[in-house]
Amino acid sequence: MVHSSLLHSTDTIVALATAAGKGAISVIRLSGPRAIHICQSVFHGKNLLEQASHTIHFGTIRDGSRVVDEVLVSLFVAPHSYTKENVVEISCHGSDFIVQEIIKLLLQKGARLASAGEFTKRAFLNGKFDLAQAEAVADLIAADSSKAHEVAMNQMRGGFSAEIKALRTQLIHFASLIELELDFGEEDVEFADRLALENLILELQRLIRNLLQSFALGNVIKNGVPTVIAGKPNAGKSTLLNVLLNEEKAIVSDIPGTTRDFIEDEISIEGILFRFIDTAGLRETQDKVEAIGVERSRQKIEEAALILYLFDVNELSPEALALEIQSLKAGYKPVLAVANKVDLAATIDRTAYEAVAPVLFIAATDKTGINELKQELLKTVNQGNLNTGSGTIVTNLRHYASLEQTYQALDSVLVGLSSGITGDFLAADIRRALYALGEITGDITTDDLLDNIFSKFCIGK
Repeated sequence: MVHSSLLHSTDTIVALATAAGKGAISVIRLSGPRAIHICQSVFHGKNLLEQASHTIHFGTIRDGSRVVDEVLVSLFVAPHSYTKENVVEISCHGSDFIVQEIIKLLLQKGARLASAGEFTKRAFLNGKFDLAQAEAVADLIAADSSKAHEVAMNQMRGGFSAEIKALRTQLIHFASLIELELDFGEEDVEFADRLALENLILELQRLIRNLLQSFALGNVIKNGVPTVIAGKPNAGKSTLLNVLLNEEKAIVSDIPGTTRDFIEDEISIEGILFRFIDTAGLRETQDKVEAIGVERSRQKIEEAALILYLFDVNELSPEALALEIQSLKAGYKPVLAVANKVDLAATIDRTAYEAVAPVLFIAATDKTGINELKQELLKTVNQGNLNTGSGTIVTNLRHYASLEQTYQALDSVLVGLSSGITGDFLAADIRRALYALGEITGDITTDDLLDNIFSKFCIGK
């Protein structure tokens, strides 16, 4: 497919590649056929046009006779660069004024400002990598846990794309045989073995079903697990939050109802990001401010993926716990029951509580049972699945939608095979499946799709 985006490939683009703001250095990136020429026109040092790729050169950037800054210039000569075009990276001092002055000079010499994600978009259009790998670049930049980094790195290196292309290749083989049958329609011949095609479709559906099922875990890895710490006032929710975060984030007091609004922060537990939300204690109250906090707590419980119900083991009976858990499970979300303040209890009938639900027993004030709680949180999000099968995990909603479309199209192929429909209808359903798979890797794209994907990237990437 020819993209209209390619009509602009003769432009040389420029953008700040590092984060805006003051720092030790900033990096300004140019890409395009005239990148080296444009940089040379403002650079005083070695003649960049005569230097080898992957070399770094010291010099000054000048506006006429005025020295703007001392810089290091890194050269990447096409096709040996991120975009497969000539790329220049100017490392200057991290002053907003200096950055603006250098970019202004480069624009005057013929460059234009890059649009969001345009460097990566050019890398895709020039065949550096496919669309799924390009999207993984953004995920890698956004990764804030080891598992999110691991999954993004695997996708950027083509692990996910390889599986999709393998599925597509097998399907193309049968599609071509059925298309060949259409050319000999009058002779009533079959080149495609219908039984073999049915077996292939069933196997493809099995593989796609595994990928679809991985999305729930992939979404957790990419975006974190919103986990509400709920419970009655003075159960120790704020203390537990502080212990998990290892800092005094929430105010702790013996006075019930201290937390009037929710407090939120994140921690990574063995590579999985958990977004903990400490909420106001759940109770009926005449205090208008506290009542608003309780209502917000209930809203956060509705939005959460996991509810950690904390209770004072000295105050809540097993029978009362059963009622509390039943009310929280109205949304069919996993509820982890945690009995707190075991250090203050003379005796605890653990069997009675465990008859109601699996219960963890902790003492948040002295950190008893906290490591066991973390392990239980990991088990709840099913971390073990990360190491099963191929390890490929779907984290992108666009990919998930395309895989669902593929699965449905393959279902139509199976229905057609069982009802003995003609090859032209089978071919149409197979083409629909191929199209949906092709959208994932970029074998099938539209400019609107590309614009939507790359508009979410930062400008310098």
